[in-house]
Amino acid sequence: MSADGAERSAEEPVISLLLVDDHPVVRDGLRAMFDSAPGFTVVAEAADGVEAVARVAAHDPDVVLMDLRMPGGGGVDAITELTRRGARAKVLVLTTWDTDTDTLPAIEAGATGYLLKDAPREELFTAVRAAAEGRTVLSPAVASRLVSAVRTPAAGPLTAREREVLALVARGTSNREIARELFVSEATVKTHLTHVYAKLGVNDRAEAVARAYERGILGGSGRS
Repeated sequence: MSADGAERSAEEPVISLLLVDDHPVVRDGLRAMFDSAPGFTVVAEAADGVEAVARVAAHDPDVVLMDLRMPGGGGVDAITELTRRGARAKVLVLTTWDTDTDTLPAIEAGATGYLLKDAPREELFTAVRAAAEGRTVLSPAVASRLVSAVRTPAAGPLTAREREVLALVARGTSNREIARELFVSEATVKTHLTHVYAKLGVNDRAEAVARAYERGILGGSGRS
């Protein structure tokens, strides 16, 4: 590296990180990786989403590297809570899961980016820097899924979980109450409802319930 390049690197702000994963060996590996690279400092770790929210409040990191599926408190719920609190930290999801049921709720909850754990270290470093600047970062696989979800009209019958959510809506249950009853986040409930609206060709809860009764989904007349 040239002297000018070294000087620019020295002037770059250090990005503070919170590592959130229920596996200690994963956190150890990430800490070692970032400790060995200039421009990063790991200020804290957390083993689940609940602990992550507390660590963000205590340490105010620039970026949170967040796993999703963790016993004791999942990543989506933590992201939702951090968004509700107006936390300054940018959340970059780092997980092994790239299904629609994982990616969409996480991004809707407020995640700045979404990477898979098989990402090369330089890609991860670049993603953290981008997230710290507020830029959206998506792995190619996740980006393709999101584009397909936007471009492809929803079709087919409601899933079992979508019918379950719709039945609770018909009983007048709020999104928060549905989330509590089904042990999911409000963001996940909203995603299910978005899919229900698209499949039924409606725009709101009342229309969805009426259409579902018309089609017999909720035990109505059974008309198609």
